Formats: sequence, structure tokens, C-alpha cells
Amino acid sequence: MTKGGMESVELFTTEGKGRGLKAQKEFLAGDVIFAEPAYAAVVFDSLTHVICHTCFKRQERLHRCGQCKFAHYCDRTCQRAAWLNHKNECSAIKRHGKAPTENIRLAARILWKMEREGSGLSEGCLVAIEELQNHVDSFGEEEKKELRADVESFLEFWPPQCQQFGMQLISHIFGVISCNGFTLSDQRGLQAVGVGIFPNLCQANHDCWPNCTVVFNNGNHEAVRSMFHTQMRIELRALNKISPGDELTVSYVDFLSLSEERQKQLKKQYYFDCTCEHCKKQLKDDLMLAVKAGESKPSADTVKEVIQLSKDTLEKINKARMEGHYHEVVKLCRDCLKKQEPVLGDTNIYLLRILSIASEVLSYLQMFEEAADYAKRMVDGYLKIYHPNNAQLGMAVMRAGVTHWHAGLIEAGHGLICKAYAILLITHGPSHPITKDLEVMRVQTEMELRMFQQNEFMYYKMREAALKNQKIQVMPEPSNETTPSLFHKKE
Repeated sequence: MTKGGMESVELFTTEGKGRGLKAQKEFLAGDVIFAEPAYAAVVFDSLTHVICHTCFKRQERLHRCGQCKFAHYCDRTCQRAAWLNHKNECSAIKRHGKAPTENIRLAARILWKMEREGSGLSEGCLVAIEELQNHVDSFGEEEKKELRADVESFLEFWPPQCQQFGMQLISHIFGVISCNGFTLSDQRGLQAVGVGIFPNLCQANHDCWPNCTVVFNNGNHEAVRSMFHTQMRIELRALNKISPGDELTVSYVDFLSLSEERQKQLKKQYYFDCTCEHCKKQLKDDLMLAVKAGESKPSADTVKEVIQLSKDTLEKINKARMEGHYHEVVKLCRDCLKKQEPVLGDTNIYLLRILSIASEVLSYLQMFEEAADYAKRMVDGYLKIYHPNNAQLGMAVMRAGVTHWHAGLIEAGHGLICKAYAILLITHGPSHPITKDLEVMRVQTEMELRMFQQNEFMYYKMREAALKNQKIQVMPEPSNETTPSLFHKKE
């Protein structure tokens, strides 16, 4: 079954897994299999003033809707593009007196679209909204309570003059949002800023070692003529060669956890048991639990003790980060690493988690040489664990490259930036803002490297002068969020 721009994929049903997507033709790494605009999408409650409600880009100054005073846009182009979806919302917010929560706003947008277009298949959708999975039957007591509260709030917000939908459909929509909401990120891809429903993407099944990745593209509204504007969309991209008939899979969770932990997370959030090859055979678990090799192998009790210490330290680190006590975080990391290094192997996830936090926080504190050392060790471990074309791996290698550059380690910095660029070309594509930034960095570090190779002394002299003349670039403040996860799920 194909429909509107979805000719390269086929919807199929399997025993046990339900619906899925299959490739209809061959794809190579980096190919866009399909791009899909959101059926409906909203900005998170906490960011409604700083994120454009049409393209989800973060902007310094946004235009505010003169009617409801709630919606914000980059410019007139974004405001005009939003009107069809904002029109009903605008008058409902004025009538209600305030904007409701993101879940209510998203459900309302979905139902207004159904009111406009009727139920059944929308253009370009393989599956109707009514047929998407809602998992309401699997909800626990707490989730059911939240669902009832959402439905009540929705009914208060929904205008009496609009089409009145049955309670079953309204509950279904909230269930769909809960297990099929897709995380939308800002233009840098570093912060989760909203949630949207993409019916075709919802059909891609999970695999911990997938053959596809999903990237959010904010579109381009900057072209002078609107015919060249591109709308906000998600892109499903191939991570390696895919043959006709192969199932298209994406990963709902980060791979950097033991198979048992990933299975627990998937069961809790998405209500299914993962039976992928990596979970069944516990592939890579041995690397993630590696202990120091050599003649004096640490005892099982010592390993257990150090892993418990690592878990306790990670909790303390989270608390210190929340309070902005970054020097305390560095001290906790250093102390923990001293205990970990004689016991845990280079790919052990507890060691890698501490290295990742230490390199990020030290970079923020401008302690680049120590940060670069930890970042290099982290990347070496990641390269043995992650899929070679994993987006999170690409981002981590990029951060490590920038850290090395700041530390004046131009050769290693350039090498890491080139490696990150090669990964992000596949996962994000050449026109994504983060790939474009990386291309600029790649060209700059290549130029610097040539200068360094010709005359090391002159290179450092010029670098010193350049750094003196420019304001020190402060690294972004460390966040407790890793790269936004694929599907938006309230914890």
C-alpha cells in the first residue's frame, strides 16, 4: 500500500509485532526514505515564548499573535503558514482565558484537523489517526488517572460550537499522544522543544540496532519566494544499505544501556517485549560490563562494589548539576574515575558515563586539556559499542573534536571533526544546520592543521593572538538532557 510521497515503502502486518514498514526499493546509507510533515504538532509549555510555533526554531525575538497573545512566530511567513491550524486554537484560547497544557493543545489540533478533513486516511498517510495504537488497555492506575484528568481538561477547553466527539475517540487520541508522540527538536537538534504526531513514522517498528534513523528538519522559511519554502518535517534516513523487502526499523531508546535495561524501558514506555537480535543474544553486553584485563583481574566483589559506587556517584552528580555546582561535579567525577580505572574496562558503560559528564562539565569550565583527555577515552569506548552511523555517536565525536580544538590539540581535533562530519552526513544530511556548522569547522581546522604542520611555533603564536583578541567562547552550559529521545513519553 503506498500513498502520496510514500511510494518507496509498503505497510505490512506481522504476527506478534503488528504493523510495520518495508522498503520497496534499494536504499544506500544517507538516503532519505521518506519525509513526512506533522499531522499536528505543538511547542512544549515551558518554551512557548522562545520557540516558533510553526517551524520549531529557537529565535531571539518572536512575533506574538495579536489575538490570543499566546502563539509566537519567527516572522509573517511562519504566522501565515500557521493560520489554518491556529485559527480554532486562537479563538478557543481567548474564550477559555488561557492556553491549556501541551497535551490538551495537541489533542485539540488533531481533532480540529479531523473536523476539517473528516476521519479516515489523510493525504499522504498510510494509516488513519483512528487506527493508530493507543495502548490505553495497558495503562497502569497512575496513567489512567492522568488520562481522565486530560480528558476533563480537554472538555473544558473544547468550544461548544465545534464538532462534538465521543469520549472513546478523545481517550484514544490521548493514548496515541502518550505512546506515539514524536519529540521535535530545535534547529541545532540539541534540545527537545515540542511534540508532534507523524502517522507514517509511527508504523516503523523498533530495533536496538536499526537500519534507519529519524531526524527532525525545521524546514526553510527564509527563501524570498514562498514557492521555495520547505515545511517542517521528519525524515527517515537509511543508516546502511537496505534491500527491497527489508523491514525498516528505528530505535526508540539509546543503545548505550544493557539489553535487560533497554527491554525494561521499552516495556514500561511502549508496552512491548523487545526480541531484536541484540537483546536476544545480549550482544555488546560483555563490552558494556567489561572489567580490566590483565594478570591481576579484579574480583567479582570488587567489580560489584565499584559499580555500586558508580551508581551512587551518578545520583550525586545529577543533584549537583541540577543546583549548578559544576566544580562539585568535577570533584565527584575525578574521585569516581580513580576508583573505576583499576577495575573497569575501557568500554564499561559506568566508566563511559562518568567520562562523558566529566568532559562536558570541564569544557564548560574552560578546562579544555583535561576535558579533551576524557572526551578521547569516551569516544574510543563509544566507537566499539555504537552502530558506526549512530546519530548520538556523531554528536559525541563532534563535541570531542570541538573540545580538542579548544585545548589547542589541532591534529586530534581535526581528525574527530572529520569523523563526526562523516557520520552526520548520513544521519542528518548535508543541509541540516548542525552538519553545515560542522563543515565550517572542518574547513577551518584543516586550514589550521596545514599551518601547524608548516610551522608549529608560528601556529601557536597566531592562535594565541587570535584568542586574545576574541572574547572567550563560553561552552554551552551542561544540560541534564542527553540528545532528545526519538519518541516523546512523559516519565
